Amino acid sequence: MVRFENVGLRYGPGQEVLRDLSFRIAPHSFQFLTGPSGAGKTSLLRLLFLSLKPTRGLISVFGRDTTAIARRDLPDIRRRIGIVFQDFRLLDHLTTFENVALPLRVLGREETVYRAEVVELLRWVGLGDRINAYPPVLSGGEKQRAAIARAVIARPEFLLADEPTGNVDPHLARRLLRLFVELHKSGTSVLIATHDIALMDLYDARRFLLEDGRLTIHD
Repeated sequence: MVRFENVGLRYGPGQEVLRDLSFRIAPHSFQFLTGPSGAGKTSLLRLLFLSLKPTRGLISVFGRDTTAIARRDLPDIRRRIGIVFQDFRLLDHLTTFENVALPLRVLGREETVYRAEVVELLRWVGLGDRINAYPPVLSGGEKQRAAIARAVIARPEFLLADEPTGNVDPHLARRLLRLFVELHKSGTSVLIATHDIALMDLYDARRFLLEDGRLTIHD
């Protein structure tokens, strides 16, 4: 599903933020990405989401060289990837329900078809009483759960999550992890960036450790 070969990333004329990354992510796989703050985890996720291009090296996603993908084709590829950003990126003019349902609307599905599914997912993540609320009145943890629900609602082929449990209590963090695990069992490849060692210990999965821009893999 994903292949990196000697990938490097530099912002401007300074030193490389990521150096010589080579790894593969298989279909239907589950892995964690961890490392200290500033190690480059968010930059790596942005490369995987195709919102950044590498300075050097090869990145292949869904069997396609990302440097050869035309700009007009990027939206179609990104729709196959679900992502949870640290800054949530909810749309303030849409309700919680509308934000979560947005990927399904983009796919052209009718609300009468997906409404019950969206409502059920919102209840599952503890937002059943916030369906009609707008993002400005949601707490940080509520926004995070809405962002997670939006990322998984369309059952993407590949899910990226940047510190998805950072603003919730341990009980809800485990509940959200189960949501990712169930999505994985249905066929989605999952990569979760997290500092939470206790959370990672709950699931036997491959770990990517990013330190000083370099990656080591622990199977």
